[in-house]
Amino acid sequence: MSTPYPFTAIVGQDDLRLGLLLNAVSPAVGGVLVRGEKGTAKSTAVRALAALMPEVAVVAGCRFSCDPGAPDPACPDGPHEAGTGVSRPARTVELPVGASEDRLVGALDIERALSEGVKAFEPGLLADAHRGILYVDEVNLLHDHLVDLLLDAAAMGASYVEREGVSVRHAARFLLVGTMNPEEGELRPQLLDRFGLTVEVAASRETDLRVEVVRRRLAYDDDPAGFAARWADEEAALRERIVAARALLPRVVLGDGVLRQIAATCAAFEVDGMRADIVMARTATALAAWAGREEVVADDVRQAALLALPHRRRRNPFDAPGLDEDKLDDALRDAADDQGEGDDDPDPDGPGGGVPPQGGGPDDGGTDSDGPDDGGTEPGPGDRSADAPGREDTGSGDAPAPGGGAGEQQPVRAGEPFRTKMLSVPGLGEGAAGRRSRARTEHGRTTGSRRPEGALTKLHLAATVQAAAPHQRARGRSGRGLVVRRDDLRQATREGREGNLVLFVVDASGSMAARQRMSAVKGAVMSLLLDAYQRRDKVGLVTFRGKDAEVALPPTSSVDAAAARLESLPTGGRTPLAAGLLKAHDVLRVERLRDPSRRALLVVVTDGRATGGVDPVALAARAGRLHASEGTASVVVDCESGFVRLGLAAQLAQDLGGSAVTLDELRADSIAGLVKDITAAGRAA
Repeated sequence: MSTPYPFTAIVGQDDLRLGLLLNAVSPAVGGVLVRGEKGTAKSTAVRALAALMPEVAVVAGCRFSCDPGAPDPACPDGPHEAGTGVSRPARTVELPVGASEDRLVGALDIERALSEGVKAFEPGLLADAHRGILYVDEVNLLHDHLVDLLLDAAAMGASYVEREGVSVRHAARFLLVGTMNPEEGELRPQLLDRFGLTVEVAASRETDLRVEVVRRRLAYDDDPAGFAARWADEEAALRERIVAARALLPRVVLGDGVLRQIAATCAAFEVDGMRADIVMARTATALAAWAGREEVVADDVRQAALLALPHRRRRNPFDAPGLDEDKLDDALRDAADDQGEGDDDPDPDGPGGGVPPQGGGPDDGGTDSDGPDDGGTEPGPGDRSADAPGREDTGSGDAPAPGGGAGEQQPVRAGEPFRTKMLSVPGLGEGAAGRRSRARTEHGRTTGSRRPEGALTKLHLAATVQAAAPHQRARGRSGRGLVVRRDDLRQATREGREGNLVLFVVDASGSMAARQRMSAVKGAVMSLLLDAYQRRDKVGLVTFRGKDAEVALPPTSSVDAAAARLESLPTGGRTPLAAGLLKAHDVLRVERLRDPSRRALLVVVTDGRATGGVDPVALAARAGRLHASEGTASVVVDCESGFVRLGLAAQLAQDLGGSAVTLDELRADSIAGLVKDITAAGRAA
């Protein structure tokens, strides 16, 4: 077994270390979510925590880690006699992002269950993690069906495995720790709320700290055992402090005044539900025990709020997590004043009592990516001709900017997002589980059966009985039981929903530069991005303006990254529509090689105009037909406005073999069934 990196050797990252240590002191806090850029010791710290956890007493030979003092009466390996057990180190069990359902919850031998009535059960990762740590790296990329299982186990403290009426239950109480890079997408709100605490981490910008990180890492890589030995005393001291804090924890007093501060803080920040109040109370108690105190003070409440509330304040996936510390101090001060304790204001510089200070993570506020509301030059009163060859479509009377072909307009804010109807890819896919298009999946409604390929996961009982029935006499059946062989088993085929690659191709040329119009366009795309987030899609963004097109965002699961790029998108210049479509074709070609099972939906946001070069309209039509020839599902969002409409977007939709919808129709919820059969619409055209 490799020697883990010592927890005490980690440089900086005070918030990360504190969040993990508080959960080691009090697992009831509910785990911790670590958010941050790659290469910031997230995984290293989590794996190092296991060496600090106190040993666990278990029933000898029990695969489910039952406590010998209070064994689980429903344990599949039971019943156990209460008494002394054996001690072993606490486990850190890692859940791979691509794990199967059976690997997580365990597998039941269906053949023996049907033919012998025996519950032959092979425990999964949830059983291994019982009374230990369940660690999920890149937790935001975890498949939905695994997230659902984790939510159930975290809520009930038990895991249930059921196959056609045969069920097994075992205890599954664990410390859930997840790490993620926000650039790769956000978590579902339900799972996000299950994490008691969240911490933000970032690499230090101080040269001395970075030098020390590199020095220690190189020393560890050269001699892991020797490096760990040099930190053994610090590790032992920290381990003893955890044990002492655990022993002190039951004696910590959480007074009514402190409870009122907790409740007032949660109310001030308008968090949903009551879980935040409970987590804050448990965290404040753990902070007091960690500091060696038997009473919770205002500083503990403040620190608990900084750890427990930021991820519970998100109202949509484009909100950056964070907490306004001035507002937090005001809320705590008001609560103290209500109790006549106005002199006990919290210290804004951070917690006391020996708790590591806040300050290892990035600024909570993030960077405002919205463009200014004023500035720039308004476009002229009318758009230029769409098909006048060689003429520049500037959208304004400004002189051309160097290299851009026209005056560049400042970015405008997106309009208010709205709910859109579902756009889907026709046919039946086999991509990653999601919520957009029909697909063959492991979860969903049963549509038929087939012979299993590999391990049986979803039994089709009726088909299995039908396959076994003709052979009962030849197999010597004499009793009431059915004689089942491996060849009789049938796997259920199911139909559910898949996630798709939604590639946006957005016209940012001068013809779109009217500020009110571009705001509406951005609002529509933002609404579609929000829909893509909810349906677990990958998204990409191609923009075209001036002389060429560019990939503003390669396909990613980070919908909020796409939203940020959209907000900062400038406009102006010619309309190289063909270049945008050809760039999208290149992106889709590469993505088909990377992930052949994920189907794509092309969403072109344009007024259909094309300028620049020789016969740009015909060139755009040929680029559209290239997509149609490869069967790419597509939708054109027609942004043309005014009383006189040229209908160029509708013609582009025909060339693409897809459908067109106006911004008004998209906003008015009148596009139900718009893309139910895109290819059929193309053939009819």
